[in-house]
Amino acid sequence: MKNKFTLSAIVAALIIAGWGGYTLGSQSRNSHGVEPTKQASDDGRKVLYWYDPMVPGQRFDKPGKSPFMDMELVPRYANESGPESDNGVSISARQQQNLGIKTAVAERHTFSSNLKAYGTVAVNERTLSTLSAPSAGVIEQLKVRALQQSVKAGETLAVIWNPSWSSAQQEYLAIRTMGDNALTQAARQRLALQFMPESVIRAVERSGKVQPRMTIAAPRSGYVSKLEVREGQQVATAQPLFELASLDPVWVVIDYPQSQADRLRLGDSVTATSSAWPGVSFSGRVSELLPELDATTRNLKARIELSNPKQQLKPGMYLNVASISSHERSALAVPQSALMTTGENTHLLLSDGNGHFTPVAVRTGESQGEWVEIKDGITVGQSVVISGQFMLDSEASLRNALPQFSDDKTATDTASAEISQTAQYTTTGVIKAVDGENVTISHEAIPALKWGPMTMDFTLPGGKLPKGVQLGSHINFSFSMDENGIVIRHIMPAEMKMDMSGGQS
Repeated sequence: MKNKFTLSAIVAALIIAGWGGYTLGSQSRNSHGVEPTKQASDDGRKVLYWYDPMVPGQRFDKPGKSPFMDMELVPRYANESGPESDNGVSISARQQQNLGIKTAVAERHTFSSNLKAYGTVAVNERTLSTLSAPSAGVIEQLKVRALQQSVKAGETLAVIWNPSWSSAQQEYLAIRTMGDNALTQAARQRLALQFMPESVIRAVERSGKVQPRMTIAAPRSGYVSKLEVREGQQVATAQPLFELASLDPVWVVIDYPQSQADRLRLGDSVTATSSAWPGVSFSGRVSELLPELDATTRNLKARIELSNPKQQLKPGMYLNVASISSHERSALAVPQSALMTTGENTHLLLSDGNGHFTPVAVRTGESQGEWVEIKDGITVGQSVVISGQFMLDSEASLRNALPQFSDDKTATDTASAEISQTAQYTTTGVIKAVDGENVTISHEAIPALKWGPMTMDFTLPGGKLPKGVQLGSHINFSFSMDENGIVIRHIMPAEMKMDMSGGQS
């Protein structure tokens, strides 16, 4: 019995000694400022924590397999915080491969400048003509009795009776029978001085009878735009009677912004289409670049002359006008997929080729095909991220390196600090509805939240969708959840199918 007691005492003493040694060792490690969860790599660098690049917000105190994705956890070293001080983020080659990072070089691209604008059909003022009374008289017959009545070339519009012509014509006929050429020519000149048309004088000579009536005929086909007299009305010499307008050709006046002034030149060929005549195209040319700038819209105006042989185009019709003549220009450009729109701002991610990425605000210009013009922010030859930047943005948001949504520029620092402390989740979806700042999105599953695919409402600060995103668009987006609700932090078009089943940043 005594031996058993002794053996038990020895075992207890060993256990107590072991626990004391473990406690002393722990205290010793803590006394040197090393937390139990912090370890060192083989090369001596201090490991702060491990994380899954697809779910960068979730931190782990030891290496191993990610519970979210079938990949090894990645260490975060203490000295990695330095490169982010210049408003960028450093990503290892392995991380870049996991995130699907691809880059392209900013280069000069040739843009073909073809103007597209809307215009309104107007009367060609160069075809306007006013028909006046050659002499005083009375409107005996009026063939045109309403405005906008169509007329043909040579058609009689009115008949004027002039009793004062009778005496002069009788005198001329009497002198003509005398055979005195000098007197005859003088009498004939007198008729001309009374504004008697040559056709009337010849009719008197042919018939030998007085011709007190005069016919007013249409010089060309068109329509009556002004009617100044009525039948039985007395008119004076040179009094306007009619104004005729033609519909072939017609004018189209277009508005175009100052930024597109180089796309239109005098004499350029254009085509125009109208919803009133589907499938019919009208050709013409730029007849005049109007000198005045619209004070309200700050737009320039141009006058287009369109052929209208069948008179299908009427004044007041709306037309889509496009220039046929192309004016090429060279400009700095990047692929459309490189753009990241946050609120009202547009950014690119620059790559230095060594794994460091820096966000840069840019000012965009014309878009054409897969290319978009960059007016300011970068230079030729710089490398920009064209794929995976959305996931890279999620990675960088841990360090508050990239810009977030903010309409209030004065509160950017405060908002960014709050966002950096708030979990963010990344996924893909389709925009189903937009109502102010409320956006309804049908999104994919988010494993980090244990959410399956569903349709729900999100808050979009400012209520403004970025360029290229609209109702029905397939998008990549990230959001956070706090006391303000579920708020979208980033949103961009999904140019390609990406494996973004859900993550937290």
